[in-house]
Amino acid sequence: MAAKIVETPFRGLYIIEPEVFGDRRGYFCETLNLGWKGVDFPVFVQDNESLSSYGVVRGLHFQKGDAAQGKLVGVALGMVLDVAVDLRPGEPTFGKYYSAELSDQNHRRMLIPRGFAHGFAVLSEKALFQYKCDNFYAPDQEDGIAWDDADLAIDWKLPAADVILSERDRHHQSFADFAGKIK
Repeated sequence: MAAKIVETPFRGLYIIEPEVFGDRRGYFCETLNLGWKGVDFPVFVQDNESLSSYGVVRGLHFQKGDAAQGKLVGVALGMVLDVAVDLRPGEPTFGKYYSAELSDQNHRRMLIPRGFAHGFAVLSEKALFQYKCDNFYAPDQEDGIAWDDADLAIDWKLPAADVILSERDRHHQSFADFAGKIK
């Protein structure tokens, strides 16, 4: 089976559009095949899943240093706007974001390399979000960027009044504060 590997303007960040076979029973598709041409997949060591309702924004999260994680993300049920922010100094896309709608209808996956902050907004009634990580979760190395950072100006495709955040996500640093720490 094949998948369309879509390059983005961000080095190492890809959209994967698997081939989907459907009939009256439903559908079948491969969500990962290490033999797909056009991308080198990392070795994934951890799978995670979250269920969220409309308006939930999770992020923007990342892990620092040797604990950084690359991710392969997708949606098994519902639809999200998935967002990756480039935190790699020296990259022409440093401080910029890439977003894509991922859903149970389009079956897309986003491959996010290490060095990005990641988050998503739930655009459907509910969303079952799945992701593979190439490094283990390290709570002492986790950090975040404010979801509503004015410099990033991310369009989350949600009215601000509908956004639901965790207490932790309400208190992340600005991108400017993050960037000031690495210079």
